[in-house]
Amino acid sequence: MSVWLNVLLFALFMIKSFFLFPLSILMLQLFCCSDITTSIVNLSALTFDDTLFIESNIDQEVQVRLSLNKPSLETVVIDYETLSGTAMPDKDYITLQNKRATFEIGETEQFIALEILGDQGIESDEEFYLYFPYADNAMIVQDTMKISILNDDVDNSTAGILVIPEKGYETPLTYEGMSLVWQDEFDQTAINADNWTFQNGDGCPSLCGWGNAELQYYTEDNAYIVANNYLVIEALKEQRSGRSYTSSKLISQGKQVFKYGRIDIRANLPYGQGLWPALWMLGANHNQVGWPHCGEIDIMELIGGNANGRDNTIHGTVHWQDNGFKADYGTSSILSEGIYNDEFHVFSIEWDETKITWLRDDKVFNRIDITSPYMSEFNQPFWFILNIAVGGSWPGNPNISTVLPQYMVIDYIRVFQIN
Repeated sequence: MSVWLNVLLFALFMIKSFFLFPLSILMLQLFCCSDITTSIVNLSALTFDDTLFIESNIDQEVQVRLSLNKPSLETVVIDYETLSGTAMPDKDYITLQNKRATFEIGETEQFIALEILGDQGIESDEEFYLYFPYADNAMIVQDTMKISILNDDVDNSTAGILVIPEKGYETPLTYEGMSLVWQDEFDQTAINADNWTFQNGDGCPSLCGWGNAELQYYTEDNAYIVANNYLVIEALKEQRSGRSYTSSKLISQGKQVFKYGRIDIRANLPYGQGLWPALWMLGANHNQVGWPHCGEIDIMELIGGNANGRDNTIHGTVHWQDNGFKADYGTSSILSEGIYNDEFHVFSIEWDETKITWLRDDKVFNRIDITSPYMSEFNQPFWFILNIAVGGSWPGNPNISTVLPQYMVIDYIRVFQIN
């Protein structure tokens, strides 16, 4: 009897253990996973954006930003290294291995330094990667950053060398119902002093940087005639009177002034960050009333910087004094392909007592009505200004991608008026 009782008691113990053991394991798992989940939720997460840089002719150090989505209560260490793509290690960029970025307690931003290697050959855009395999006290949701290297698509064999384009748009010497009243074809051996004088210096002391924080010092040395057919204005990187760049500014003030008509200027423009070529006009009463009361007509301005949105874009603008307030109006003309340095273009205005119309290669891109009594500035004679500014509040300063010297080449300026 006692034997069967012992067997029965042993069986009951085994049944109880069978049911209780999984329950205890489950409770342990729930307890552990709850702590793990809570710990993960409290971790900061690494964040970043894919990045691109413009390749230069010289090596350049660049930085990419890493961020944490929130401050950490512990020091965060992120391991990183470079991975190759179409860009070649140690040919297009310097390889990095076994590197670490450290976020001290409370910090949410760190920068990683990379070295992009420059060259002087034309090549396709390329890419490589930063890989983040491990983080201490942080989560890595995305572990790879794409870094693109954009080629500037400039034939460096001629960069900084004066090249006269062999092609480009041209306009006629006659228009129906109009007469050619003045022209400068720049077909002499020297700049015609009957048409032009130089405005030299940097604007100091009365208007240092000419009112726009420009960096150049204007001289007569930077403008000349080549091939008995083209006016060249050259922007150089050189020291002159405390300035780091030189250029030229030609004006027709007191020599050639015009009221109304069609004006055609055929020119090839410079390119690059910090370059600011302009073909423009000021009212003949500038010395008496000042700017903007005299009015300003910008036939063409270009703000150099990159092939998309700057070197392929010109602006046509007017500035005036509107009932006591400075007023501006303008818009831009963007090439469908290439940049304005590739070939010659013709920049024109058609101007009468009611309106000013801007054209690029005979295509209208801007127009303004000037019949308002507050726009009387534009019903008087104006004179010409031809220049390349360097730096300034609009284009920004040159950087390591800027190729100097740069040139604006002008083939002709023609003024037509109604018969």
